[in-house]
Amino acid sequence: MPFSKLGLYSSLVRGAQALGYTEPTPIQLQAIPAVLSGRDLIASAQTGTGKTAAFALPILNRLGPHRASGPRVLVLEPTRELAAQVDESFHALGKFTDFKSVVLHGGVTLGPQRNALRAGVDVVVATTGRLREFLDGTLINLSSIEVLVLDEVDRMLDMGFIEDVKAIVKLCPAKRQTLLFSATIPPKLEEVAKFALNNPYRIEIARTRPVTESVNHVIHPVTENQKLDLLYTLLKRDDFKSVIVFTRTRKGADRVAHQLRLENQACVVIHAERTQGQRVDALDKFKTGRCGVLVATDIAARGIDVAGVSHVINFDVPLHAEDYVHRIGRTGRAAATGDAVTLVTPQEANEIVAIEKLIGQSIPVIPVEGFAYEGGAAPRVDPANPLANSPKRAGHQQSLGKGGKQKGDAGNNQDKTYRGKAFGGGNPTWHSKGKPGAHWRDRTGR
Repeated sequence: MPFSKLGLYSSLVRGAQALGYTEPTPIQLQAIPAVLSGRDLIASAQTGTGKTAAFALPILNRLGPHRASGPRVLVLEPTRELAAQVDESFHALGKFTDFKSVVLHGGVTLGPQRNALRAGVDVVVATTGRLREFLDGTLINLSSIEVLVLDEVDRMLDMGFIEDVKAIVKLCPAKRQTLLFSATIPPKLEEVAKFALNNPYRIEIARTRPVTESVNHVIHPVTENQKLDLLYTLLKRDDFKSVIVFTRTRKGADRVAHQLRLENQACVVIHAERTQGQRVDALDKFKTGRCGVLVATDIAARGIDVAGVSHVINFDVPLHAEDYVHRIGRTGRAAATGDAVTLVTPQEANEIVAIEKLIGQSIPVIPVEGFAYEGGAAPRVDPANPLANSPKRAGHQQSLGKGGKQKGDAGNNQDKTYRGKAFGGGNPTWHSKGKPGAHWRDRTGR
């Protein structure tokens, strides 16, 4: 069924067609009529199924011509990246309409956002933190809200935003339409539904496969000491054209980016502590191809929507299997093939089991041909048999002492440099202070 048969204005159908949308996805096919009917809605569908258009199109249809009588739609998002992306989607879909919007998020000054509100907007897309700032400063009034969208609710729950969401919901009119969208349905989601929705219509799109068949998965075994060397070796290959490198932490992302730049590998970095201007600039350089490597954290994974990503490299194995799915969802899109590469140490092998269970397949472990592994051979990494994994190899001196403390390099706090044997076929110096291997395992936040 085409979009023209869903009861949408022709201007919105044109907007969808301009983006290359031909027919609605399953979530759009069910959600658009439900939203147009005015009912509250709980919709669950996995990432990458078109959830944003599923609520943006019918909301724009409901708005009609712009009027400056106060914001009529409020969309809550868990992160800055998602807020910016959703606002961008609204404008792309509504390019042939005259609606106005503002996106409220941290990392930038209040002035431009406040001025946009004063000028009059129909749609407010916001993170909970920045919206609370505006509410506390009486810079926004939610009494005119007709439609409230709680997007990526599972992510909001994971990030501890439930109390902020409750407070914001209480400030919206009781007579409103509320739409709840989530990639998964955690138990606490029903708690949100009870206080935010009224007799909601429910849509749950069955998960087919967590990942598409257009993504090739591979594990490259490596010791902690050689992760950076192996990463750079991969990035030098001609087929690694547009690459996202994921780390677990903000510090890890900054360190990887810093070390790559020292070795003349151009890259940009995005994580929660970057300013909004820095994020926009980084994504623009990556999207336009001016920089082929983007280093990011998990919290940014759902906010990145870039076509043509050839490779996703998991520099760190993700903490949660679901994060693996979100990471690799950046590649293999729109009928293109992509590669998901995970750098795994022997100590991380058991963390792969949950990932393989979630995606329903075993990931092949393949040493990188031509890479000068320490000791002359790749370390043993076998997710199916963790006890068989080699925790130590010649040239890799770290071991666990009493209390789980690391001996060897990790216990030496003197400034030192790490000289990789295989980096570019030579012996470049990693200009790092302290622990040349262990400091890359910092997992204290993102």
